[in-house]
Amino acid sequence: MRKKWLIRMMLLAAVIALAVAALDQRMIVRRYTVESDKIDQPVRLALLTDFHGCDYGENGERLVQAVTELRPDAILLSGDMFSADGDAEEELAMLCTLAALAPTLYVTGNHEYWEYPVPALCQRIEETGVTVLDQTCRTLALNGQRVNFCGVPDPYAYVNTETALARAAAAAEAEAYTVLLSHRPELIERYAAQGTFDLVVSGHAHGGQIRIPLLVNGLFAPNQGWLPAYAGGRYEMDGMVMIVSRGLSDQLQMGIPRVFNRPELVLVELK
Repeated sequence: MRKKWLIRMMLLAAVIALAVAALDQRMIVRRYTVESDKIDQPVRLALLTDFHGCDYGENGERLVQAVTELRPDAILLSGDMFSADGDAEEELAMLCTLAALAPTLYVTGNHEYWEYPVPALCQRIEETGVTVLDQTCRTLALNGQRVNFCGVPDPYAYVNTETALARAAAAAEAEAYTVLLSHRPELIERYAAQGTFDLVVSGHAHGGQIRIPLLVNGLFAPNQGWLPAYAGGRYEMDGMVMIVSRGLSDQLQMGIPRVFNRPELVLVELK
């Protein structure tokens, strides 16, 4: 009798431990290394996406502290960085602090177009010191290494994606390593077709919301549907690397929590 009781208690403890691990919503730092012959000096890029106004303390102070500890050479914001309540003040205060840490670049996600007057919002973003990339490119010298940062708006901007990508690519400095900021990972074939971008950073998929480690990388993602091909992680196509962040938001999707899918802050190290 005692042996059966002990087995039951052990099974219960295992189920509880599994549930705690599955529903852990604490942010983690995910690190990637990308190597290229175009890189002579190492460059550290922090990627933030899909913040959705989640609670990281007043003005995102815990997130800002985590970014500070990474010592990035540039900070990349690939969309959906604002809450759905139409009040952008806390997020703008956070962007102002981030811009003081390192050059910070931004592209819109779909939620900006759903919830804000985007031209006015982008003007406010620029006032924080953050550069909004809208079918354009900015070249920065980071650790003596010249890097192009190109960006296109979310398709909800109702611009032709191929035209937007071509405009951004045309503005890139020749021979420099080129990074594209774009919210949508499912457009990877269009990014690769340009033949200009060495690295793409993206979000939007929220990690597929539910993961089963070693079996299912993501169950469902916006604009990709069930078992998305680009839920989160590193992907390659025609010599181009794409890093998809699982995003910072811990919100429910379709009433379902994130499972084995902790919110993440991404660090990409170029070498």
